[in-house]
Amino acid sequence: MAQSFRYTEEGLAEAIALAQQALAIDPSYPPAAAAMVSVCRWMQRVQGWGALSADDVGEACRLARQVLEAERDDAETIWQAAMTLFRLAGDTATAVGALDRVLALNPNAAHAWMARGNIHASRNQPELAIEAIERARRLSPFDPYSFFYDFTLAMAHFEARRFERAAEWANRALHDQPRLASAMRLKVAALAHLGDLDEARGELNRLLTIDPKVTITGYRACAAHFLAPEVLELQLAGMRLAGTPED
Repeated sequence: MAQSFRYTEEGLAEAIALAQQALAIDPSYPPAAAAMVSVCRWMQRVQGWGALSADDVGEACRLARQVLEAERDDAETIWQAAMTLFRLAGDTATAVGALDRVLALNPNAAHAWMARGNIHASRNQPELAIEAIERARRLSPFDPYSFFYDFTLAMAHFEARRFERAAEWANRALHDQPRLASAMRLKVAALAHLGDLDEARGELNRLLTIDPKVTITGYRACAAHFLAPEVLELQLAGMRLAGTPED
């Protein structure tokens, strides 16, 4: 967990290696280690860190399903598994069902509310997303994932066409986590839609230092299975205005 909280390419790789060692030592204790492998894989995908193979993605989804099939009540492992299946497999129904179950058991699970808020934002339900994130923040005001709360609020305001507020929340996320590529992409698009193309291009250059391979085609392929089509097209339109390479 400490390695994953570093949110660096090296930290995520080390977290996966340590979790895989734990699974090798005791295969009968999968939930925490399996959830850690799976959640770090989708973080790698989001950041563009490392070339994830089909086997890597398949393993992450297999481990996430294994966590959910264990039917334990650990909110931390469940939200990680749910978000992995949502982000890597586009399995919204399973992810939402798992989060509903854990929140019925533990309404104070802040990270489960965070995950639910992100799914709402991804599916173009901005007000539900804001409500879920505000609840998560009340439950955990000094959370190590506070940058993800802010990014989700940026998403919600972006899809509601409140581009200035989206850029502000993306800035807050980047203040706490300067390497958050998803917030950079959103900020690029929001600034471009506001007509501030110089600043948008500056943010795009910053993004390219984190993920040099970012393109319109690549982002579409990565996000099309979990982002609502209208949200994806709005982001891509802004990224294109800012000069993001097509291929």
